[in-house]
Amino acid sequence: MSHPVVPPSAPHPRRWVILAVVCLATLVVLLDNTVLNVAVPSLTEDLGAGTADVQWMINAYALVQSGLLLTAGSLADRYGRKRALLLGLALFGLGSATAAFAQSSGQLIAARAGMGVGGALLMTTTLAVVMQVFQGPEVPKAIGIWGAVSSLGFAGGPLLGGVLLAHFWWGSIFLINVPVALLGLFAVTRLLPETKDPAGRRPDVPGAVLSTIGMVGVVFAIISGPAGGWSSGRVLVAGAVGLAALAAFVAWELRTPTPMLDMAFFRNRRFNGAVAGGVLVAFGMAGSLFLLTQYLQLVLGYDPLEAGLRMSPLALVIVVLNLTGVGARLLPKLGFAGAVAVGMTLLAGGLAVIAEWGSGGYGGLLAGLLLMGAGIAVANPAMASAVMGAIPPERAGAGAGVQGTVTEFGGGLGVAVLGAVLGSRFVAGLPDGVPAEAAKSLPEALAAAPAGAAQAVRSAFAHGLTASQLIGAAAVLLGGLLSAALLHRADRPTTAPDTDATADATVDAAPGEQPGGRTAEPATSS
Repeated sequence: MSHPVVPPSAPHPRRWVILAVVCLATLVVLLDNTVLNVAVPSLTEDLGAGTADVQWMINAYALVQSGLLLTAGSLADRYGRKRALLLGLALFGLGSATAAFAQSSGQLIAARAGMGVGGALLMTTTLAVVMQVFQGPEVPKAIGIWGAVSSLGFAGGPLLGGVLLAHFWWGSIFLINVPVALLGLFAVTRLLPETKDPAGRRPDVPGAVLSTIGMVGVVFAIISGPAGGWSSGRVLVAGAVGLAALAAFVAWELRTPTPMLDMAFFRNRRFNGAVAGGVLVAFGMAGSLFLLTQYLQLVLGYDPLEAGLRMSPLALVIVVLNLTGVGARLLPKLGFAGAVAVGMTLLAGGLAVIAEWGSGGYGGLLAGLLLMGAGIAVANPAMASAVMGAIPPERAGAGAGVQGTVTEFGGGLGVAVLGAVLGSRFVAGLPDGVPAEAAKSLPEALAAAPAGAAQAVRSAFAHGLTASQLIGAAAVLLGGLLSAALLHRADRPTTAPDTDATADATVDAAPGEQPGGRTAEPATSS
């Protein structure tokens, strides 16, 4: 089917409909990052899954997706973003249908891995498509809406899972993705123009292999560390292999004439500041949600649906502020640095409020969630715009791959670090008579506690959560100030040639403008 060619100076006439389509695809991908957590009891009973099986059911999706993000973005640039989006939707839908009717733990793990491949293609391609069809001051608003949907998907997984499991069997949490994937395939086929890198660079096969091995190794170590112990052999080996592969990836990208990820991007302060901020936002959001979910269910005794409902204000604030364009309107006034500083300060403040007053009733928890949501809504569009604006438009897929990798890495790091702090503080606060080896979880510690010590065990767990939240707040605040400082230096006018600014001619666009005054690429026939 042929689409009319869009003049380079004109915005795409169906850009808002296209945005709705790519946001729908993004939503289902991110829902599946967290939706499975609430189905663990059902899976254990119906499939006879052990602890290790359940961990792999949850982690196979995130592990494969995070490992392939850079490669998926590069392939989308090379072979066409529309093709990549269609392939991602097909793989995601097929994997979801297989997962819904899995008869064993092994089948479900394999299906989740297949969904991860589709998810990597979707996450990189959707943001790249947004950057292709929007221009000028509409870019931050479009990215804000895309980011709002992303946050809704991340935070809404437990809520959706709780609603479905209250009425249907566990397979429904996967089956609901199938009609969405089919609708996406139809809409993408009819609406989206095909865009790709006009340079037609050769595929960087060594770079793809090294980046995949590196990311899988590092993410596997981060995921496995809290449960298996940071000094265990498999964690150390996986981390060492991952870091070595990433070092080899950087060395290869510096010398190959057709790099998958141009290392010159990292000489730009705006790019580095946005990447640093993105890691810290994901760190704070994923880590805090991980801790809050445990607190609401294990300490306060809420079921998954009740816990999801009480955490929903976080996602709702992000959605409302971004859909109404608050973040996009603030960006030209505050600049990249100001928006990141304000947003990260609000996020850190929300974490601190929850740590100090969250245990005193829902009022303290609600206030912290509202502050966190406001901070994320202000900071995220600025950071995504800065990352994508520092990369030439023809490499939008690679930029989206970096953005997705930053989110996955920061989120995994947040869960691992804050979870480790929680574990250590929990062990230190346990009453006499409770062995340290029983502190792997609150239920195990309660089962091992002597008579009359249950309340002391719960108190130790709550204090561990408080310490973790405060450390997360401090990390987010300091990281946010560092990110803002880098962005401020990048935006500061210079009179002398600046190697950071000239490393890429596309990096100095003002907030809300396209780098180098770029316009959307002409659509080709598909």
